[in-house]
Amino acid sequence: MLYAEFMSSSPPQLPRLHTIGTVADDGPGSGLRADAARNRARLLEAAGRLVAEHGPGGVTMEAVAAAARVGKGTVFRRFGDRAGLLTALLDHTTKQLQADLIGGPPPLGPGAPPADRLRAFGVEILRRSTEQLELHLAAQPEPERRLAHPTHRLLVTHVTILLRELVPEADCALQAQALMGYLDPALLHYLTRQCSMPLERLEAGWIDLVSRVTRTERPD
Repeated sequence: MLYAEFMSSSPPQLPRLHTIGTVADDGPGSGLRADAARNRARLLEAAGRLVAEHGPGGVTMEAVAAAARVGKGTVFRRFGDRAGLLTALLDHTTKQLQADLIGGPPPLGPGAPPADRLRAFGVEILRRSTEQLELHLAAQPEPERRLAHPTHRLLVTHVTILLRELVPEADCALQAQALMGYLDPALLHYLTRQCSMPLERLEAGWIDLVSRVTRTERPD
């Protein structure tokens, strides 16, 4: 099923495809004035530097304001709170993933069978989340806010689309939420840091889970 066809029949709580280009709301067509967009980019750049130098714990609204040489109120007006700032920073760094999903090479992008794309999607999320695990954990707000965030809803929509191609008779919207739970950064942190599971084991587990949910054969 094409994205356009899916979006025309999808439940209202799922984001439309144009969300993929506006999740970080700092690009063309975002509705921000040019100066506001520049200020936002400057704040995110400052936050990124603080993460690189001090880790996510060094990112406070005050520190970002000082690093960007703006008033603290500007940071609060733009992002609401620290969780909003860190979430925006993650969105800012995941644009390439969004681009890869809709136009990158297969199997992550179009052109591969849906089962292969679903496997590649989970493996890519696991790898990227591992690289930024501390930032993911620091950015996680309360569950309702996190699950309703446009980036999360976009990824759930992508998984739902692939599932509808593979198992159209299933409750694909619900199963997509369950599959995304496997990729939750908090679970990833627990399994890798406290249970000492290697990333390779989690990747193999994702591939096995996809095969069982979609009733497809695991690749050799």
